[in-house]
Amino acid sequence: MSAHHHHHEPQGLDLARAAQETLEKSGEQWTVMRAQIFSALAGFDKPASAYDIAEAVSKSEGRRVAANSVYRILDLFVGANLARRVESSNAYIANAHPDCLHDCIFLVCDDCGQTVHLDDDRITKSVRSAAEHAGFSPVRPVIEVRGKCADCDSNEAA
Repeated sequence: MSAHHHHHEPQGLDLARAAQETLEKSGEQWTVMRAQIFSALAGFDKPASAYDIAEAVSKSEGRRVAANSVYRILDLFVGANLARRVESSNAYIANAHPDCLHDCIFLVCDDCGQTVHLDDDRITKSVRSAAEHAGFSPVRPVIEVRGKCADCDSNEAA
């Protein structure tokens, strides 16, 4: 198992198609509302809350979309590996490679909110192993590192 994953990361319509295929393979339907929510989520350059997504879809559709509906669909997306939840921010990002199942590490900037997603199997395997050694069955490790991104760190130094 390599330490880091390298993926071709689809964007735009290719990402939406990959998400649709993944969801349909799991036995779920790709409805108009699910497509709109995924499109809105993928359009954010930072993790987005359900309220951010509901507002974006409401504006684009010209009708109010409730955050409760968005939460339900986001939960489905997380379960189907189409989205990842940044726990400490209660926000979501589109998974750029929904056909690959692995644990994620998020680097979250406390200043600008930018979140970088890393895949490092050595680290996540160690976390799973430590949990198992302690008699715990890990289902979904969540690893987040909070700090400052390179841009914010260099802006502060300037």
